[in-house]
Amino acid sequence: MHVSDSTPSHVEVPASPAAPVLLHPFRGVRLSPRRIAHPAVARAFARPYNEVAQRLLEWQDEGYVDVDQSPALYLHEYTVTGMTIRGIVGTLDLSTRALNDAERTVYAHEGIHAEQTAELATRMFEMGVNPAPILLVHHGTQALRQMLDTVSSRAPQHEYEDRSGQLNRLWRIEDAEEIAVVTHQLSATQLMIADGHHRYAAYLRLQEQNPGTPWDRGLVMVVDQDDTPFFLGAIHRTFPGVTLTALSDALRSIGAEVTAVSPDGGISALNASSWVATDGTSWIQVRVEANRSPVEHLHLDVVPRLQGAAGVAHHHTVDEALQHAGVGQVAVLLPAPGYDLLDRAMDEGRLLPEKATSFQPKPNIGVLMRSADSELLPTR
Repeated sequence: MHVSDSTPSHVEVPASPAAPVLLHPFRGVRLSPRRIAHPAVARAFARPYNEVAQRLLEWQDEGYVDVDQSPALYLHEYTVTGMTIRGIVGTLDLSTRALNDAERTVYAHEGIHAEQTAELATRMFEMGVNPAPILLVHHGTQALRQMLDTVSSRAPQHEYEDRSGQLNRLWRIEDAEEIAVVTHQLSATQLMIADGHHRYAAYLRLQEQNPGTPWDRGLVMVVDQDDTPFFLGAIHRTFPGVTLTALSDALRSIGAEVTAVSPDGGISALNASSWVATDGTSWIQVRVEANRSPVEHLHLDVVPRLQGAAGVAHHHTVDEALQHAGVGQVAVLLPAPGYDLLDRAMDEGRLLPEKATSFQPKPNIGVLMRSADSELLPTR
């Protein structure tokens, strides 16, 4: 559960590198399968951050970390709970800035907060490490998919199931012709940030503060949403201090269509044009106009009129949201959005409300990391 203040600090739109998209090979840093999803990994990347690089060196001496001796792009395919995602992992060139929409290559679907960006940038700089790639989605070309099919037809360099049960397969892409295909096919693509908005903004800040260094690039995984799309999950809300009556009053003030529903019918009432709310006893269904998604309707039209709201908490499951519903705290259940909503937001150059969706499944930390310091060392 994530709780945010009802009056958040100013939201910014992160900048974008100028076209074309450039994805560079890098020297992969890989945790041992025994360490991936291990509780010790989270502790290893905790404060003090300036000791993280030393911890990784110690793990390397102990056989828990491998650093590839030469740079490559990587094809990472992972499978969990019956879903398989594959994407190209490399370092995105951030050394330019788009001056207009026509030059833009990276799009955000939600805004970022400057203080959070600054904290992440400081943390990454002290670590000297990108611990995990940010996730970018795009509409890939048939030529790129065919090339990745060719790569994945070969035996992977690494294949294992980590401690969480996630099956990982890794291929190095180091053939000059295959890298050229990736470069050409990605050059004109539009990339949407799926996960890691603040880390991406931190990448940009580090590049601005350290131009001409390895911080000119940031670790990313580019996934073709027409090939192996992420599951887009709903993120539900509870509003401390808000009663169902107060919510109903806010809805009436904007002329929204509200219908009382039974508890059994509440979940089934969720669809692309409605959302539901409950205080644990009574339930209502709220219809949404055709030009609004449910999450936009809630946050842009209704929340500004809510009386008594003391913040908003986010929940990734219906059960968790319902557990927090009560007399003084209303739960709002939202439907999962579709990719069409994200595509429209990108085409129209607008942002969605914070935590509009959850991209699943995500890769585990440690499968592929990147050390900025290692890029300064000679390769072989």
